[in-house]
Amino acid sequence: MSVLSPTGRLAVLRNPNVSLYLSSRFLGTLAVQMQSVAVGWQVYQITHSLFDLGLIGLAQFAPFLLLILWAGHVADTHNRRNIVLACMGTQLLCSLLLVAFTLSGSTTVWPVYAVLVLFGSARAFIQPAAQAALRNLVSARDFSQAVALGSSSFQVAVIAGPVLGGLLYVFGPNVVYAVSSTLFVVAVLLMARTKSAPQAMNKAPVSWHTLLEGLRFVRSRPIVLGAISLDLFAVLFGGATALLPAYAHDVLRAGPTSLGLLRTAPGAGAALCSVALAFWPITRKVGAWMFGGVALFGAATVTMGVTNSFYVALGALFLLGAGDMVSVYIRHLLVQYETPDEIRGRVSAVNAVFIGASNELGEFESGLTASWFGLVRAIVFGGVATLVVTGTWMKLFPVLSRMDRFPHHDAEHAAQAKVG
Repeated sequence: MSVLSPTGRLAVLRNPNVSLYLSSRFLGTLAVQMQSVAVGWQVYQITHSLFDLGLIGLAQFAPFLLLILWAGHVADTHNRRNIVLACMGTQLLCSLLLVAFTLSGSTTVWPVYAVLVLFGSARAFIQPAAQAALRNLVSARDFSQAVALGSSSFQVAVIAGPVLGGLLYVFGPNVVYAVSSTLFVVAVLLMARTKSAPQAMNKAPVSWHTLLEGLRFVRSRPIVLGAISLDLFAVLFGGATALLPAYAHDVLRAGPTSLGLLRTAPGAGAALCSVALAFWPITRKVGAWMFGGVALFGAATVTMGVTNSFYVALGALFLLGAGDMVSVYIRHLLVQYETPDEIRGRVSAVNAVFIGASNELGEFESGLTASWFGLVRAIVFGGVATLVVTGTWMKLFPVLSRMDRFPHHDAEHAAQAKVG
């Protein structure tokens, strides 16, 4: 890692567009997290069905999976900031519809699922556009710092949102939805004030060829393919956090308060790590740092599985979140640096598919192996499998494991040599 001078620390925030963008995304994420808690509680209070709780996730993930490749194409053919604005406006509409549903006193939950389908559709379009839009706001030199700040603000929202949502739910779900709507309004106003640099737009008509351009690009770039697939399989096998309720109850003999702390620990580790990366960004031994982060994730998962101490488990989950953040930070930078601007949206869409698949399937894999082998063995198996994946990927993608600097450093040095 390189140490920034005191005057250089967080200098990227002097760019008003970056400050507005990050503030908007933070408030939008906070609203989403608060709303998610309220929807879960409200649906369960109405139906008392675990299956209906599962449908909440399905209602949001299904449209995301169906639309994400098209969303990537749209992000490359239209103004990305305007796409983010439209999606935030749609999310605001969803919150208002949930307020209306609550005030109606209805005991039929299908309208909630309909709203969540619309919400999931907006999520599909906002992810590739938002990832690519940040790159259009800052120079290559400041991009790593902007990513770290964006990651830290995201983690803070992920930690604070459920807590605020739970506290406000005491006054009723309509209060949570109303506050979320207010946050979305502010987020839209802030995003509307941002001004990004012109982006390279690909005006090719939509077709399967253009929709799959991002996937073809990823396959042609060993660095990008290695980084994305490493995250996919590492999280797929290491998704033990989905088992935390059973782990807290059966292994640690802990109650709901302790479970809340365990759930918060990975986010806290990720948030603190991302703040550190904003002050001391990684500039050398990039590949080693990335694989080291994934290895830490796997080792922390194994530690969690073999201990029956609450504090050791809490520390392991904290390190798990920190290791994951290092990997996510480097992968995001590699994908954005390696990708031409005219297809950045479609490549970001492929990245989003990999992330979504790893999270969703990782939770399923953890539950399945736990039912086969038992809870503790499933957690340990997941951690060991992550370590095996780390070693295997170092062999399969040596160019990634040996990478010293991010690609933009080489471009900058070449440009300086040419000028000289």
